[in-house]
Amino acid sequence: MPNVTAVTGFFLLGLSDDQDLQTVCGVLFLVMYLAALMNNLLLITLITVDLQLQTPMYFFLKNLSLTDALLLSIPIPNFIVNSLSHNNSISIPGCACQIFLMTSFSGGELFVLTAMSYDRYVAICCPLHYEAIMSGRVCVLMAGVSWATGGLFGALYTAGTFSMPFCGSNVIPQFFCDIPSLLGISCSDTLMVIYISFGIGLCLGISCFICVMISYIYIFSTALKIPTTKGQSKAFSTCFPHLIVLTIFMITGCFVYLKSPSATPSVIDRVFSVIYTVLTPTLNPVIYSLRNSEVKSALRRWLCLWLNASQDTSKFQNF
Repeated sequence: MPNVTAVTGFFLLGLSDDQDLQTVCGVLFLVMYLAALMNNLLLITLITVDLQLQTPMYFFLKNLSLTDALLLSIPIPNFIVNSLSHNNSISIPGCACQIFLMTSFSGGELFVLTAMSYDRYVAICCPLHYEAIMSGRVCVLMAGVSWATGGLFGALYTAGTFSMPFCGSNVIPQFFCDIPSLLGISCSDTLMVIYISFGIGLCLGISCFICVMISYIYIFSTALKIPTTKGQSKAFSTCFPHLIVLTIFMITGCFVYLKSPSATPSVIDRVFSVIYTVLTPTLNPVIYSLRNSEVKSALRRWLCLWLNASQDTSKFQNF
């Protein structure tokens, strides 16, 4: 193409053009990142070491926290470094790696959330057959399929996006590489590959959404038939956190990945991007732990054990 310069790298627009405000954003995101990472790692550790949390529900919750921690660790550290160094450039391989990992972990998280809805369906609607249906082998298989499907989805999207040439503007109006922005600066005459990838992803997303809705229709109809208020409350208490997490994840994810690209993102665009990349992984373990008595009990048990061990160590040293 005449008079067109091929793009050799990208420039992330970030959240602000002011360097002082960039530094403030970098420090703020660093605090939020450490808090979110600590919350997710704490939940993963509790579920791993506490014998009373060795159930299918907590197995999937551990996978959810792991995907949250990984999804959070892809764009945020890079944004923190860029904000503090005031260098917002990113190479094409770096952008491709970011797209692949974020799309893979996002897809994996959606499939894990779908598996969690099936687990709740079996627990409430088929309680007598729960252990037989949700065996350890089945849980590992469902988690493995979720991770593998997310990886294939990410590879398909990344290959489709970066099979197109980029020319002209190299500015990505986000603080991380996103597919709508890359499509906006592509100079390809045809977007057939990315449209096929988008169609496959959309079909998978709709299928997961339909599966979740069907599961919860059966769950709510069964829970309402429970004769005691305590039983209904227990059933709903394990479902509402999952619905909250799923709703926030799907709404913000659709807004980030399905919006039309724009050279100057609005405040709403940036808010939803921050919610999707930072707040959602931060809130997920909080939502589950605050509404879950078993997780809080496990945390209290291990805090007591840690305090007792610390006291015993100090007594031994004094002796």
